[in-house]
Amino acid sequence: MTQIKKSLREAALPVAIATCVGLFSLLPTDDARADEIGGNAANTGTGSGDQGEAWALHGQLTNITQGHPSFTSPYSGTNSMTATSPIEETTDATLFAGVRLPYHAEFWLDAEVDQGFGLSNTLGVAGFPSGGAYKLGANTPYLRLPRAFIRQVYSLGGDEQKVESAANQLSGVQTANNVVLTVGKFAVPDIFDTNTYAHDPRADFLNWSLIDGGAFDYSADVWGYSYGAAVEWNQDWWTLRGGFFAMSSVPNAKITRVNFGQNEFIMEGEARHQWLGHPGKVKLLAYMNRANMANYDDAVALAQQTHTAPDVAQTRHFSSRPGVVLNVEQELTADIGAFARVSAVNGQKEAYEFTDIDQSISGGLSIKGTSWGRGDDTVGIAGVVNRISGSAQTYFTDGGMGILIGDGKLNYAPERVFETYYEAKVMPHVALTFDYQYVTNPGYNQDRGPVSFYGMRLHADF
Repeated sequence: MTQIKKSLREAALPVAIATCVGLFSLLPTDDARADEIGGNAANTGTGSGDQGEAWALHGQLTNITQGHPSFTSPYSGTNSMTATSPIEETTDATLFAGVRLPYHAEFWLDAEVDQGFGLSNTLGVAGFPSGGAYKLGANTPYLRLPRAFIRQVYSLGGDEQKVESAANQLSGVQTANNVVLTVGKFAVPDIFDTNTYAHDPRADFLNWSLIDGGAFDYSADVWGYSYGAAVEWNQDWWTLRGGFFAMSSVPNAKITRVNFGQNEFIMEGEARHQWLGHPGKVKLLAYMNRANMANYDDAVALAQQTHTAPDVAQTRHFSSRPGVVLNVEQELTADIGAFARVSAVNGQKEAYEFTDIDQSISGGLSIKGTSWGRGDDTVGIAGVVNRISGSAQTYFTDGGMGILIGDGKLNYAPERVFETYYEAKVMPHVALTFDYQYVTNPGYNQDRGPVSFYGMRLHADF
């Protein structure tokens, strides 16, 4: 069976790539698309007399391959990372299809083909090393519809700004001051907790606790998407955002239908500024999860009474769990940008959707290659420290299992991650990235590791 699984996995990547190449070959080039829509484009923006795309197709293909050498592992539990795990890869190919609707609205439908596995089935490290790995894996490619949403823009005046054509965005013109309403199925981080230098596992860092606030337990199914609505009020130097999203019926599960009985409410304020002539942003996000979730102390108390390992599933009841994220980005020079995040969540309650992190602090630099004659290349350097609460420590020490971690027992220490990458633009729309991560105390367990992760990412967009 092992050999069969290996053979299927090796065959799946070529099949996925061949499928995507065939699909993208049907798309018109940028010049062809401009010719096709140039003569009949509707008035698409919120400005006066502007012209833009009536429809658009974009695509992307990303393959991430990762592995690690063997590491210290005196014992293992259900959710431990395997000390001698084989090299794993994930492939995703996405077609972004958008059309202009009346009254400056857009409708987008994304179709995606996924295949592959994260290391150890995406288990064993709270700050997991691959943002391309989902919590479910498959040997053979399968089709999903991760996004289907409508975006409506309401003008509030101000200078007209050009909007470039991109994935999930039609070109056009809109006023600087506006209100944007997004409704449907999409990912919470599409709108909230974004960061220019650390947010996109297809283009910058890979570690889960670097691309988002580690303690941002945002509403999501096992692939990272949810149903909901978000509104953004953009005015001069500031933006105020709010969102309301459905949560899965049980932690870390699929969201199969629209149901807001368990929900998440998010508010985020953003301030834009100039520092020594360079732009920067400061964002403060607060959220509240409301769902059937357990208190770690209750699970431990029940386990002591029944002389069993603690299990959060036995003590869940409707409750709330608040959290906050501070997110900063700052351009230092034309080629160097810095970022930092600090996040925290109520650590007495179980992690629900994202990963087992109660407090996280991260920061790093993004450096363009202009000084060595490679202006389109990027070097990233960052570090993050993740922690869990005292209640969570007791729960995992007594043998409890979480979303991604659970060694059966725990010799606690904060989880520390260092990541660096080099992204080389090998063609105008193709980038090759080499990534290295060093994780100390994986899963908060100083009996295990440290672990070195080596990765390579191939990304193409169309």
